[in-house]
Amino acid sequence: MLANIRSARKRARQAERRRLRNVSTRSAIKTAIRRFEDALSAEDLETAKKAFRRTTILLDKAAAKGIIHKNMAARKKSRLAKKLASLGVETAS
Repeated sequence: MLANIRSARKRARQAERRRLRNVSTRSAIKTAIRRFEDALSAEDLETAKKAFRRTTILLDKAAAKGIIHKNMAARKKSRLAKKLASLGVETAS
């Protein structure tokens, strides 16, 4: 740690904890999106619907916490819903 002042050292520790939490959340979102797209490509509609719900929840939580921008969450949800609708599935969740 480069900081010499006690408050700066504390801030650096807090920032590192937040960074790790943010990285973990972003990774979870990417994994959820990948699982959704895998289910879509396999045409497993039930799994795709569950994966879509899980992904939208993760995106909303991340946006609420400021990990990702709310417009980014909205854009990703919209694109995923569009993919799901292309298979004739309703996304009323």
